[in-house]
Amino acid sequence: MKLLEGKVAIVTGAARGIGKAIALKFASEGAHVAFTDLRIDESGEATQKEIEAFGVKGKGYASNAANFEEAHRVVSEIHKEFGRIDILVNNAGITRDGLMMRMSEEQWDMVINVNLKSAFNFIHAVTPIMMKQKGGSIINMASVVGVSGNAGQANYSASKAGMIGLAKSVAKELGSRGIRANAIAPGFIITDMTAALTEEVRDEWAKQIPLRRGGTPEDVANVATFLASGLSSYVTGQTIHCDGGMNT
Repeated sequence: MKLLEGKVAIVTGAARGIGKAIALKFASEGAHVAFTDLRIDESGEATQKEIEAFGVKGKGYASNAANFEEAHRVVSEIHKEFGRIDILVNNAGITRDGLMMRMSEEQWDMVINVNLKSAFNFIHAVTPIMMKQKGGSIINMASVVGVSGNAGQANYSASKAGMIGLAKSVAKELGSRGIRANAIAPGFIITDMTAALTEEVRDEWAKQIPLRRGGTPEDVANVATFLASGLSSYVTGQTIHCDGGMNT
């Protein structure tokens, strides 16, 4: 039997990158996967087909995760379509980097809303469903910089630190209902965004990592699968660092 056989998962911001890797890994382990993104374009349609290729149900939903009403609407649609919700991965996120003294209010608000408020929105929407089911797993995608901070990323670091605190608080509130909440703090993960960096910059990053390499989206997806499955049934309120030892 597969690790997530028959489970229903929501993964936000999953048309590409780490979110897509998580959605596909979940599907390979038997989960039906609903995923969201701001727009379901050709990339999102391709992701849906890749999910369905595992013999499970997959569907993409266009949604602004940072909007409270939209988040509740899409969760309601997913619940009606799939019948239950067992797993929520809050992966939606953006960066708007800049030094503090030059950072605009818009840059700050946009990152906090998309990265942190979106997680509140979706957790708020799925909580009554998971409570009725007497179980569920919530996974917040944090970051190594949410633990250590990073110059030029005050907004991003604050949002990811918030994701950790949010997971810990939810774990304490909902543990008695069988609902677990954890966070994953990825380090330097090779995605389309980081692939745009020069080879010199990537080499410098690798020198700071004990394993001497950047991680892959699949590395993060493996951790998410552990947290979503029964293998972690006694794990809640934790932050797992998927960073090659970078924050050791």
